[in-house]
Amino acid sequence: MPWLVKKILSALVLPPAGPLLLAALGLLLMRRWPRLGKTLAWGGIALLWLLATPLVALALIALIEDVPPLDASRARHAQAIVVLGGGNYANAPEYGGDTVSDSGLVRIRYAARLHRETGLPVLVTGGAPMGGVPEGITMRDALERDFGVKVRWVEDRSYDTAQNASKSAPILARAGIDRVLLVSHAMHLRRARDAFERHGLEVIPAPTAYFGRTEFTLLHLLPSAGALRNSYFVLHEALGVLVQNLTAKDKTPADGH
Repeated sequence: MPWLVKKILSALVLPPAGPLLLAALGLLLMRRWPRLGKTLAWGGIALLWLLATPLVALALIALIEDVPPLDASRARHAQAIVVLGGGNYANAPEYGGDTVSDSGLVRIRYAARLHRETGLPVLVTGGAPMGGVPEGITMRDALERDFGVKVRWVEDRSYDTAQNASKSAPILARAGIDRVLLVSHAMHLRRARDAFERHGLEVIPAPTAYFGRTEFTLLHLLPSAGALRNSYFVLHEALGVLVQNLTAKDKTPADGH
């Protein structure tokens, strides 16, 4: 399965596995090539340390989190709100089964606010790459039950951002919609916008969950699990942009559906 292979390879390249594998390779090479081995081993350790430092994580975030907040005047020109899946909280005992993850909840909360402000219909998109209930279904259920927002369309077969776009575009086209508010995390919207625009949609970015807007403190010089997580997200997004650009085919709006 191409999706699974892509996920495994990205997990091996990105932190923490990537720097740890680099250090392990250095240890394996140290007996035969001491200088190279030491360089790789210490390089892997240093890279992991730096990526776990909030100061470095914030600098990386600043490179990719470049989409400004939604201007209310632009929102009025959209025809629908599209919300991208952010993963599931699987087998949630307090909810009696799969529901939206914390990342997905952030997105649907903002989508609910935009819906109340604009009255625009909502499309949710996300499948079930790891099995279970598709993200589109859990997003719809949470929006309707917890936020009182009726979802017009559910796309529940996509496995990644590119498929979010390719499988949502025909649904919107059948409804005569070609201009959307696209809701996702701020650092994800550059890639998401490009994916949807490749399928002939005019995208008005509606970013939420900015990670890079914090004031500097001395604690930013010390490694933390949260900073490593943020560095992972940034590098994952950068890798996604690279892969999307390398694999995207030239399509016109007419044949992109």
